[in-house]
Amino acid sequence: MMRIVFMGTPDFAVPTLMEIAGQGHDIAAVYTQPPRPAGRGMGDRPSAVHEAADALGLDVHHPVSLKDRADEIAAYGADVLVVVAYGLILPQAVLDAAELGAFNLHASLLPRWRGAAPIARAIMAGDAETGVGVMKMEAGLDTGPVAMEERIPIGPTDTAGELTTRLSRLGADLMVRALGGLERGALGLTAQPDEGVEYARKIDKAEAGIDFSQPAEAVRAHINGLSPWPGAHASIEIGGKAERLKVLLADVADGAGAPGEILDDALHVACGTGAVKLLRVQRAGKGAVGAGDFLRGARVGPGDSFLPKPAA
Repeated sequence: MMRIVFMGTPDFAVPTLMEIAGQGHDIAAVYTQPPRPAGRGMGDRPSAVHEAADALGLDVHHPVSLKDRADEIAAYGADVLVVVAYGLILPQAVLDAAELGAFNLHASLLPRWRGAAPIARAIMAGDAETGVGVMKMEAGLDTGPVAMEERIPIGPTDTAGELTTRLSRLGADLMVRALGGLERGALGLTAQPDEGVEYARKIDKAEAGIDFSQPAEAVRAHINGLSPWPGAHASIEIGGKAERLKVLLADVADGAGAPGEILDDALHVACGTGAVKLLRVQRAGKGAVGAGDFLRGARVGPGDSFLPKPAA
């Protein structure tokens, strides 16, 4: 078994932490981002990894930066650092703080979608597949050599939330297998190619507005890639008042009309070319519902239109 310092923050990282612990590895310490305001009361809430580490009785640190933390980390005498969606930059001194270096679980098929939001960007770009990879970290952003990877298809109604859950479980198994290879001295590394590099910039709420003038495939990808957060949205008049409607799931459908026009009683909406069917929506202050429940409560239908996306 290996001695490990684990670094991670969101729900995506928890299955890997739990799987490593379940395999009997010695987790010397866990590093995660500090508690953040959350919930209605906006009280500070520990990260998902922090809560999981507490449940396992592990030593937890949550510094705002890893600057000047290399000696502290090195003192744990770890064989390897395991990093999963940590969210902080690891200085070179930290990367060198474990005997075998630092290995990162990244949710894309590198070198495509390096960076902060690879799952959402893969869906939004209309990619047919994605995956997870274990990479030995170096100073560049997700530029290190890849040890292992697994691929999965992206279905037409896969959302970022659903894909994140699937990849987190797949990634946990992949990291454990990579650690086994590393322990045996049998983990090979392959340099990333120079071609095919794409950067998955952080999702900005400002890009969440739906542009129905785009082709239906692009509208679907935009909606599903931003679900559940921040949630793509469009405005429509309900009861004589413009209301922002969050759209959490969509698929391509038959139909044609003016962009944004509701075509039937099943919430098919015309796009620049083709149409989309809005499958799950959420009004402000209400829970998410299927299209049928929304239409019964909102009383919008054929001939009504979503308002044009405001100019940037």
